[in-house]
Amino acid sequence: LREISTLASWTVSSSKPGSSIPQLRHPSTQIFWQSDGPQPHYLNIHFFKLVRIVGLRLYLDFEQDESYTPTKIIFLAGSGMNDLQEWGEMRLESPRGWIWADFSNMPVLRAHLVQIKILENHQNGKDTHLRGLQIF
Repeated sequence: LREISTLASWTVSSSKPGSSIPQLRHPSTQIFWQSDGPQPHYLNIHFFKLVRIVGLRLYLDFEQDESYTPTKIIFLAGSGMNDLQEWGEMRLESPRGWIWADFSNMPVLRAHLVQIKILENHQNGKDTHLRGLQIF
C-alpha cells in the first residue's frame, strides 16, 4: 500500500496552539492534534486530484489520553464540501496504537475530499487527541 496523505491539503475544525496539523502529521506519536471547542471535531483532507482510497488508519492511545480519546468517528467523502456522503463508521473501546478503519464491506472509494468527524469521546470528554492519521 502507498501512503498518500502527503498529496493532500489538511484543515481541522479547531486546535490548541502548538497542537495542530504539523503535530498530527509528524512521524512521532508522542505529539498530537488537540481540538479546542465543541463537538463534533473534524479533519478535512483535500486531494488535488481524484484519488483511490483503499485504507485509513489512526493512532490513538487511551492509556495516555483517557477522556481525549474518541469513541465514535464517522468518515465522509466526496468531490467537495457540498456532496459529502458517509462511507464508514468506527466505534472504539480503549484503543492503543495504529487502528485500521474497517471498510471491507465498502466499494473502493474515489474522492477529492475525505472528512473525519469525531462525534464522541471516552468519559464524555470535550476535546480530542489524535496522534496520527494515514491514508493509503
